[in-house]
Amino acid sequence: MKERHRPVPKFLGPVAGFGVTFATMFKKANTEYYPYEKKVTAPRFHGRHQLNRYADGLEKCIGCELCAWACPADAIFVEGADNTDEERFSPGERYGRNYQINYLRCIFCGLCIEACPTRALTMTNEFELADTSRASLIFTKEQLLAPLYEGMVPAPHEMYPGTTDTDYYLGKVTGAAPGTVTQGRSGEPAEAGAQGTEAGR
Repeated sequence: MKERHRPVPKFLGPVAGFGVTFATMFKKANTEYYPYEKKVTAPRFHGRHQLNRYADGLEKCIGCELCAWACPADAIFVEGADNTDEERFSPGERYGRNYQINYLRCIFCGLCIEACPTRALTMTNEFELADTSRASLIFTKEQLLAPLYEGMVPAPHEMYPGTTDTDYYLGKVTGAAPGTVTQGRSGEPAEAGAQGTEAGR
């Protein structure tokens, strides 16, 4: 016959709980001195989103709204529009004219970046998003766009001559064509750097 275990007396329950507390009292405190000493996040940490650009400055977002459909918290709003010969913001037919992320709703799950077909939306390591008002936590397209690097010209501007949107998606464009200027904007035009494209060489 199997030996029956005797039930533990009820008065020993609290003793076991206090035992955990008592043992913790002698452990070294793990204190983080934030914000004076900021912890380094993991390379694939899910922080603030970023709307990426191609190497010549055109935007990767095509306004397809797949990120908004994939978001379980309904935190993303996208309004697409058509590119024109006078104003081109991205390769192909469409671009994201209006893009907003509500960080009061976002749960940083990363499903939006998995749904993006052009890798336009990624997540950075930035985690300091606290603010003093609700309106300031709704990030707009201008706040989410990646910065311009050397060889880029701010959109809108023409695609690299002799290329298609497929060349952009395959990474063959490595910079704006010499003489590329921003379309449809007042002020002095921004000229491109010396970089070119693998497809046009």
